Amino acid sequence: MIEALIEHHEQVINGHVSAFERRLDIDWNDRLIGITGARGVGKTSFILNHYKHYLSDKKALYISLDDLWFSDNHLLDVADVWYKMGGTHLLIDEIHKYPNWSQELKNIYDRYKSLHVIFTGSSVLHIYSGNADLSRRAVLYTLNGLSFREFLNIESGQSFPILKLEDILGHHADISREICEKVKPFAYFRDYLQYGYYPYYLESRQTYHRKLMNTINIMLEADLPYLRHVEVKYIHKIKKLLYLLSQSVPFQPNVSKLAGMMEVSRNTIMLYLNYLEECKLINLLHSEASGDALLAKPEKVYLHHPNLLFTLSPKNTIPGTLRETFFYNQVNNIEKVQFAKSGDFLVNGQFVFEVGGKDKSFSQIKEIPDSYIAADEIEFGYGHRIPLWLFGFLY
Repeated sequence: MIEALIEHHEQVINGHVSAFERRLDIDWNDRLIGITGARGVGKTSFILNHYKHYLSDKKALYISLDDLWFSDNHLLDVADVWYKMGGTHLLIDEIHKYPNWSQELKNIYDRYKSLHVIFTGSSVLHIYSGNADLSRRAVLYTLNGLSFREFLNIESGQSFPILKLEDILGHHADISREICEKVKPFAYFRDYLQYGYYPYYLESRQTYHRKLMNTINIMLEADLPYLRHVEVKYIHKIKKLLYLLSQSVPFQPNVSKLAGMMEVSRNTIMLYLNYLEECKLINLLHSEASGDALLAKPEKVYLHHPNLLFTLSPKNTIPGTLRETFFYNQVNNIEKVQFAKSGDFLVNGQFVFEVGGKDKSFSQIKEIPDSYIAADEIEFGYGHRIPLWLFGFLY
């Protein structure tokens, strides 16, 4: 029964060509590894690249669970046959497309002790909320969209390393000079804000925003009903909420007013906001006191990445909005970012950042220890004034 899957594996592997390789700090010795992320960030390419570079000499099989073959066949049976054929690795794409994924992953893990399983799933999928207990078995990693560093490496042919936040804060002047000796970041930064987050920009920049809009619609029309059991008749309300938010981000939500406009309850608005955040379409900025509770009102709402502004609200691509959206996205993908009472963002409960243009003053944060300005339109910083683009090197 497995011959058709092996043939498909060969077709996919032989047809896969990648212009770049992405990094995640993964311990590949774990037996059950999950890669989650939003649609379009490159999860499939990531595991296919891993196969080509590290598993091509192993007994590894790639399968995709959106294949019609699995409408009448079971994942557990595939694992059983592959294991008995001497298989050592099973790469499972689109795990969320399979109805009994959690139970069968648990069974595979428990029965086949020498079989390593790597799977991908939607950012909307709660791996630990399935019927089976995977919390002690699966190790999860998130693949985000391209950082500015990755985009710069692809476009310039350079190989700049990942930076830690403490390195940026303490040595940004030296680091930025070293980078600018090799490349001019501003020759690429505006392009990145417009179309550089999702790797499929490499296919066509002209149709990029049309594809991104299609991706957004699939997230809302297919993923939410299937993975969150949202009734289809309510999807138009979630779309309307996303549209309203996109027209005025950064948005300081009046949840009761939104509930009235949408003709739903306050709790429903909060649920919709969390759905949109799970889809990686928005970022909710909470205060330190809120604890990020599910129904805690956020202080501000941002679109997840500046690319979404150009797709959903091209008239709202003003510099201030793009700057804050970029900073929040790039830093929040790695560090903990919260609402700051003074300044724009509080990072890791300690560092306060004000985001602005090259002439942004310290007046709002001058009395605050560990405070910094993330300044756009500068190549080099000094003191506590750091180039905004450099925060795109955190992953």
